[in-house]
Amino acid sequence: MPKLLAQSIGALRRRRFMQLAAAAGMASLTTCRPSARPPTDGAAIESGQDFDWRQFAGDQIGLLLDDHPWTTGLLPYLPDFEALTGITLKPRTVAEPAYFVEMEALLRADPVPMDVFFLPMDSTAYRLWEDDLLLPLTPLLNDPKLTAANYNLFDFPEGFRLAAMYPPDSDSPQLFGIPATFEAYILFYNKRLVDQFLAGRVPQTMVELVQAANQINESGQAIGAVMRGVKSDVIIDTVAGIVLNGWGAEPTPLPFNLWFDGDWQQPNLTDPRIVEGLTTYAQLMQAGPANIKQMNWPEATQLFQAGKAAFYIDASLFGPVFERRDTSAIAGQVGYTVLPRVHQQSLTGHWLWGLGIPRQSSHPQAAWLFIQWATSPEMEAKIAVATGGAPRFSSWLTPSVYTEAINFDYALAVQTAMQTSRPTAVLHPRWNQVALAIAATIHDIYDGVEPALAADQLQAAVRQMMAREGSP
Repeated sequence: MPKLLAQSIGALRRRRFMQLAAAAGMASLTTCRPSARPPTDGAAIESGQDFDWRQFAGDQIGLLLDDHPWTTGLLPYLPDFEALTGITLKPRTVAEPAYFVEMEALLRADPVPMDVFFLPMDSTAYRLWEDDLLLPLTPLLNDPKLTAANYNLFDFPEGFRLAAMYPPDSDSPQLFGIPATFEAYILFYNKRLVDQFLAGRVPQTMVELVQAANQINESGQAIGAVMRGVKSDVIIDTVAGIVLNGWGAEPTPLPFNLWFDGDWQQPNLTDPRIVEGLTTYAQLMQAGPANIKQMNWPEATQLFQAGKAAFYIDASLFGPVFERRDTSAIAGQVGYTVLPRVHQQSLTGHWLWGLGIPRQSSHPQAAWLFIQWATSPEMEAKIAVATGGAPRFSSWLTPSVYTEAINFDYALAVQTAMQTSRPTAVLHPRWNQVALAIAATIHDIYDGVEPALAADQLQAAVRQMMAREGSP
């Protein structure tokens, strides 16, 4: 391609990216609920001239963090916070899945040994709130002594903010977590294999994707698709992303999302759109390796990263990992796009990590300064280079340390996905049990059970489960 033409195409694509980002930014300001301080100009948080960042100098706060790319991106900057505030940090990082067990144990300890922790903003956070283990952040956010005037909560998409606002059906819920990083569900594809088997044509619909994955898998020369295939509740957010893709414009309000019909005693699991989504998931598993029912995201990611599979639907945050030339066999060969559509438009879901403060924190105000700093526009952009999951719209609006550091096609796919993304969370303390039953149903369909029958059995099992255990 001539250099001038390539530059022109690149300029047009970048302009399109900026248009999408700007539209997203406008949406965040026009659809938000007035739940906190009004939006500001989003200037750098350190520039608040009247804000006293050293008001808690001498305090020491503990951080409990998951061994996550966000944590990897954060750690080099911790000395900057200590220099800015005079607060000493004591970070502790715990690998999954032990993190979730340790997090809950420490939240219930006396005294609680941490002041800030990495908060899964889903049914886990809801359960912690119900158990009165989370400190409300709204009073801190609304206190001008504790929050700089240019800290813009409305820079986060409404769907991100609502994920940790409880009670979810209240006219004035309080905020219990600030978004730190998100994952939307997108399609990764191996360009070499798509060129080899599909003449370079990327499937545009989910039906085409299933057909293409099966075609490649049946060749015996490559794996058609890899997915999280383990029978576990940990696959539910990827499943929800695929089901949401075929849901259409009908709302999916929290706490029930799309899985219940406005009542915990009324599961919605025989809805044809849900049945179709679960079937599609099982079909993509069938286009995978023989051991796919034992594969979680680490195994699926490694297989795709090794260049052995053509397609992979999963969390967008894996994108930067695939581009690391020192560890990835497919760096520079990965394509990124939104989920192939089911109807007229591609839709998807998202899942969030956030930062929260334990109810029994010894230094909640100093802890809030840390959260405010770590989730500021300039810090979110720097940290998100490691995750590809900058949750603030402003990180995508102008060329920055973030947008210049990541693959352009990847950035465009994620930013486009954000336009239609909905929460995958279900705010029920026993949602994990229902999610496990959904995963088991996908296994049944994979093993040959007729999808409608499998859905009927799932509906009956979940109805019995919820009736036996009662409503929240």
